[in-house]
Amino acid sequence: MALKFFFDAKPSSTQADSICNDGHLVLNGTGTGTLFLIHGLTGTPNEMKYLANFFHKKKGYTVVCPRLANHGAPISILRKTRWPEFYKSVREAFLQVRHEFDGPVFAAGLSMGALLSLMLAEEFQGQIAGVSCLSPTLFYDGWNVPWISKILLPLLYATPLKHISYYKEEPPYGIKNKALQKRIHKYYNNATFQDQQGVAEYGYPYFPMSLLQQLQKLIRHLTGKLPAINVPVQLIQAREDDMTSMRNSTFIYESVGSKLKEIVLLEDSYHVITADQERATVARSMDSFFSKITGGTLLATHEG
Repeated sequence: MALKFFFDAKPSSTQADSICNDGHLVLNGTGTGTLFLIHGLTGTPNEMKYLANFFHKKKGYTVVCPRLANHGAPISILRKTRWPEFYKSVREAFLQVRHEFDGPVFAAGLSMGALLSLMLAEEFQGQIAGVSCLSPTLFYDGWNVPWISKILLPLLYATPLKHISYYKEEPPYGIKNKALQKRIHKYYNNATFQDQQGVAEYGYPYFPMSLLQQLQKLIRHLTGKLPAINVPVQLIQAREDDMTSMRNSTFIYESVGSKLKEIVLLEDSYHVITADQERATVARSMDSFFSKITGGTLLATHEG
């Protein structure tokens, strides 16, 4: 997360602002379990594609991938979104499908999506069987985050500039895999503020600073609720996470009230572990954890 700031002097037109995508992907399974996969801030459900295919095709799960509020809309719309709207989009997706399918419901999320998964588990305890937090983001303290950001960001939040300022991500983009990193760079390097062509696949190349402040507010809201969470919690994080250190997983592990909890550390990935080198390890680790919760009986006939 290299902090190169940009300012949007010409907001997009009201015509563009009318665009809003709030559709959710639902893959109907053949087994008796449902998995919510929640993407990260300024990301896309495409981040969860590998996990969705693994759990749907190989394990028979019904998989729900909510699209966070205003993700897919022009960045001028996204930057105005507040954190309760992000949670609302996840919550509404959960309410829509929770009674439609049999069996336990699990929630998993990447980065901010991990925090939204925990919020879902806290509100609907007794209805969420377990949570898998993938690269949870409470502190931006990874090896690629400049120390100066700890000083600059609070100052920026205190000024109106937060509403028009952005930073543009640079390598490695949370990805250690060189081929994927190269594809992302090709798009990000040439993208403009109004470029929407690659957003569905790669997410937004520009990150509104107003959203980073919203993330901080979400974190403060969630932190006080962690001790009340007593559902099983799994934390999966890369030792070399470029955006958030292992401190994030450790903090959650020590704070939640869950009796069943675990940390899984990856050795060959960066932040976006759902798409990086060890995505298969992530999928198998999640599957193993869910089996512990269900006693190994869930979807036994669909192991294929």
